[in-house]
Amino acid sequence: MDIGKSFSYPFEDDDWLSKLFLGAVVSIVPILNFAWTGYTVDIVRNVIDGVSRPMPEWSDFGDKFVKGFIIWAAGFIYSLPAILLGCLPLGILFILPVSREVSTGSTTATDTFFSIFTGVGILFACIIFLYALALSFYFPAVFINFAKKGTFGSCFEIGEIIKVVSQNTGKYLTAWLVSIVGGIVVGVVVSILTSVLGFIVCIGWILSWVASALSSVYLFTVLAHLFGQVEAPDNVSVVPTE
Repeated sequence: MDIGKSFSYPFEDDDWLSKLFLGAVVSIVPILNFAWTGYTVDIVRNVIDGVSRPMPEWSDFGDKFVKGFIIWAAGFIYSLPAILLGCLPLGILFILPVSREVSTGSTTATDTFFSIFTGVGILFACIIFLYALALSFYFPAVFINFAKKGTFGSCFEIGEIIKVVSQNTGKYLTAWLVSIVGGIVVGVVVSILTSVLGFIVCIGWILSWVASALSSVYLFTVLAHLFGQVEAPDNVSVVPTE
């Protein structure tokens, strides 16, 4: 796996600035941002196929939108256990204080139940965190399998998805760790930069938005390239078109 290549390849495209800027604009518009996700799917597929220019064109916008929506829908379904688990204790904890206020008898029992469910809520929060961490490791493989096959069902081919990880463990783990570290580093740098620019009225705010949006789409293109390398044949070298 060539980590350095993933960070440098966007700049090897003659139209890299316009492609990333358009991606930044699309990514911040609700609903329309599905197309940006679809664009990263195309990057993964291009790298897997050894396409000479892994930065796709912004053509077939509708196709990119559909791909992005499918990935969002799959992510939502995979997140449902955590969502439901999070809603359960919150709902109960909301009801208990109300029952306490209207109770005409001793509040000892309610206080006890309130304490129990507070503990349960903390326990559920820990479980949700662990589930989210596991999903962050698993879902890129879903992304890769979908990029290869392009069907909604491919997002739930558990055997094939696990095979993506098991057959490319070293490369996959590397890409996952880089995604975590890269996200943290970019987040910190952008936060500092936007904080400084925020003191400059109007122009600074605009520059803050541009820096934040461009850095975000750049990071996701890098990660898409990295995870594309997971399934790319070792003897295929992805280079820009002259």
